[in-house]
Amino acid sequence: MKDVSFVDRLFVGLAVASFVAAADKRPDCPKLCTCENRPWFSPSSAYMEAQTVDCNDLGLFHLPEKLPAGTQVLLLQTNNVAAIDRPLDYLANVTEIDLSQNNISSMTDVRLGILPQLLSLHMEENRIQELPDQSLVDVANLQELYLNHNLISSISQMAFQGLGKLLRLHLNSNKLTVIRREWFRPMPNLEILMIGENPVLSVHEMNFKPLGSLRSLVLTRMNLSQLPDNALAGLDSLESISFYDNTFPEVPHSALRNAKNLKFLDLNKNPIARIQRGDFADMLHLKELGINSMPELVSIDSFALNNLPELTKIEATNNPRLSYIHPNAFYKLPRLETLMLNGNALSALHRITVESLPNLREVSIMHSNPIRCDCVVRWMNMNKTNIRFMEPDSLYCVEPPEYEGQRVRQVHFREMMEICLPLISPESMPGHVKVRGGSSVSLHCRAFAEPEPEIYWITPSGDKVLPNTVSDKFSMHPEGTFDIYDVTEKEAGPYTCVAHNLVGADLKSVSVEVNGYFPQPANGSLVVKVKSVAANAVLIWWKASPGTLAPSIKWYALSDARHPAASFSTRVPSDVRTYNLTHLSPATRYVVCVDVRSIHYKRDTKCVNVTTKGLALAAEDAEKWDTALIASVGVLLAGISAGCLLIYASLRIRQLNGDLRKRHSKALLLPGEDGDGRPPFSTKLRFSGKVLPGGVEVKATVINVSDDAF
Repeated sequence: MKDVSFVDRLFVGLAVASFVAAADKRPDCPKLCTCENRPWFSPSSAYMEAQTVDCNDLGLFHLPEKLPAGTQVLLLQTNNVAAIDRPLDYLANVTEIDLSQNNISSMTDVRLGILPQLLSLHMEENRIQELPDQSLVDVANLQELYLNHNLISSISQMAFQGLGKLLRLHLNSNKLTVIRREWFRPMPNLEILMIGENPVLSVHEMNFKPLGSLRSLVLTRMNLSQLPDNALAGLDSLESISFYDNTFPEVPHSALRNAKNLKFLDLNKNPIARIQRGDFADMLHLKELGINSMPELVSIDSFALNNLPELTKIEATNNPRLSYIHPNAFYKLPRLETLMLNGNALSALHRITVESLPNLREVSIMHSNPIRCDCVVRWMNMNKTNIRFMEPDSLYCVEPPEYEGQRVRQVHFREMMEICLPLISPESMPGHVKVRGGSSVSLHCRAFAEPEPEIYWITPSGDKVLPNTVSDKFSMHPEGTFDIYDVTEKEAGPYTCVAHNLVGADLKSVSVEVNGYFPQPANGSLVVKVKSVAANAVLIWWKASPGTLAPSIKWYALSDARHPAASFSTRVPSDVRTYNLTHLSPATRYVVCVDVRSIHYKRDTKCVNVTTKGLALAAEDAEKWDTALIASVGVLLAGISAGCLLIYASLRIRQLNGDLRKRHSKALLLPGEDGDGRPPFSTKLRFSGKVLPGGVEVKATVINVSDDAF
């Protein structure tokens, strides 16, 4: 037999393949659909091979007239189906039906029939507008119901009647404006509720009380700014809650105290400014905390995360203003293993912060953070920790200038100072704040340094406000937050934060504008005077109008063009009115300028010329001062000597009188020794030298005179 050509073989192969495919095609499988066994997981995650009819994305307007009787999974996603006219009772084994992404607008148009095995029903991304009473009463064994991404604005009280076995309900991304407790009463076994992304006006007390078995609650993107204290009452089994992308200005700690078994808490993307002490009180079972992407978060304060014995992971990333974590922010967290802090505005992290976490294994500390390579982060390069830094090659120094751009690990710890100046993070303080009259405002100021800096505020009137100060108008928290209550135009103006330690100080100002008003300094109101002059120092004084920011001082020596003089500058707090310029050259003419500016960047500058004293004049002045000092000391010593003499004379007189009285008493009782009858007063008196007579009581005096003086 001659060789068969390649083309002939190809035609034979195609024919055999077509015959086999035709033989495998189920005769009852709808046209264009695919019918086959596929893996399937039940709502309880049980695996099985399920007979699946896949009619997805076929542009169908109606369900196929006949479906295989043994169908277990029916997929009708992404079609144009608007109604189910004929019940599907004949599908006795069907466990899942997917009608998502169709054109269903009313639940009354969905006639599923009695389906005792149906566990999962997908109806998301349709056009459903309301849920009437007993919408799904015929599917009593349903465990998963997906109604998210519809247009639902109304739910009847008995809409879920008959769904006593429902475990998961998705109502998120609809048009609901209220949440009613009555909806949940027919579903006592519900474990997962997703109801976020609805324009709900508020959550009420006891809203979720019928859901005693609920384990997960998702309340994302609902514009919630507060929760009533008992909003979560009754949720004794709740393990996870998400408040993602709401408008909470602070942690709703009072409401969270009712969720005593909470394990996972998502607070991401809320405008919370501070994580404070007590925010997570009594959450003894919390395991993971998310505080990411918070646009207003400035600090994690002292003992903010305290006594959380099961917490294993903290994520605090991508917070553009998070510039400070208190050294004692984490306390009694024995199981914390992972700390994620990348993408913030942190310039440093205290050593004590990580050393307080005995089980810490990995830290993403400073990736995409403006690291300040000085004393506070010195510990990172001392090789005294077993903590693994994630992405260590991504840790770069931003400050000081000499280390800018270098990897943190390349800067030897001996090159960093053990103590350093405070540095107020610019991200923690805006330059300008607009406030409505009658409202309250919080100004946040945080600083890193070693030793830990102290912080105080200066008001526009020049008053210094210290930590823990509380009044009707102001209060200041120890970490540096300054609260202003019931703001009026009187409170408008610049507020200056000063952070200082034994090394020095840093300061920054924020301008508070009330109802568009900000006090304007009068032009030419700045006055600068020289208070005293020495050979190496000049004391200047100035007065500026209220409402100006912290002044700047600049000084330089006048010299000829061939020898240009260096200039120096500094900034001082707005409540300071004098400044002592030191380390100046004798007999040198200086120009000293004081510059102040307002919120609108209007500047007022005044300069004075002053010549330091020469050494001879300074010596003459010093001699005059020495002469005056010697004269003063001499007068003082003379006074002391006179006082001592008076005291000595008084003591001698008292001693003499006492001895005379003693002798007189003895003379009255005893006859004279010589028997000549002479009076006793003729007896010679004798004193015991240094020791005063025993009958004289001498009380302590603040004059230290030695015994030899007598």
